[in-house]
Amino acid sequence: MDLSIIIVSWRVRDLLRKCLASIHEHTSGLKFEVFVVDNNSLDGTLEMVKDGFPEVELIVNNKNLGFAAANNQAISRSVGRYVLLLNPDTEIFDNILPAVITELDTHQEWGIAGCKILNPDQSLQGSVRRFPDWFSQTLILLKLRQLGFFRKFLRSYLAKDFDYNALSEVDQVMGAFFMMRREVIDEVGLLDEKYFYWFEEVDYCRRAKNAGFKTIYLPGSAIIHHGAMSFRQLDWRKQLVWNHSLQRYFWLHGKKWQWFVLWLLQPFSILFALLVDLWRR
Repeated sequence: MDLSIIIVSWRVRDLLRKCLASIHEHTSGLKFEVFVVDNNSLDGTLEMVKDGFPEVELIVNNKNLGFAAANNQAISRSVGRYVLLLNPDTEIFDNILPAVITELDTHQEWGIAGCKILNPDQSLQGSVRRFPDWFSQTLILLKLRQLGFFRKFLRSYLAKDFDYNALSEVDQVMGAFFMMRREVIDEVGLLDEKYFYWFEEVDYCRRAKNAGFKTIYLPGSAIIHHGAMSFRQLDWRKQLVWNHSLQRYFWLHGKKWQWFVLWLLQPFSILFALLVDLWRR
């Protein structure tokens, strides 16, 4: 088996249908399997997959387990030489999956690969970032990134200088399209399930790098990604989840004083998120 494709779904039935259709329409020359892990969508997703895509292996959860835990369920069952974590709100085209695998087969030191990600209007969607530093995350935590004075301090983390037309080794790629070599999983392990959502792929890229694997951005392959939530769109409930993941990441990969500063600032981030929610109403 060449490739195991894993899609975690939660209340995205129609987008998931498009995603699955694009896989089967635009993937040839590969032996592949597809897993859909549904986190208790209750929107007809299960029936849609069973009726429209009977070849898909469906894993059904009776509650929302989060991104990492749901992916791990399928990773543990997968048998492909490569594993692709693919968002349900994406569409592939131009038979890109064999092309990505050919690149990885040629370069054994490449452990993780991402591709060019486009918005539905074909404009470029930023999908490469550097590893988080505590100052940039403080600005994001306090929702200061939109103020002109502070934007310059985020340019490095957001990789604003990155050339999306050049093949490059990078710190991290977006989890919307996240292809891993089986040897990476064997060496690094599964995703950290203490991340419910956000930062799990960043953490994994860091762990893979520590184990000697490279993360690569491949500009010659592209997908469409229908959804990309920005930091400023987080309501207070999502802000709590994001904060927890941020704290987890810096506890594992940062300095303890950095973790402590971010921990102290958490109540302010929740307050600001609540104020934004009230303002929108």
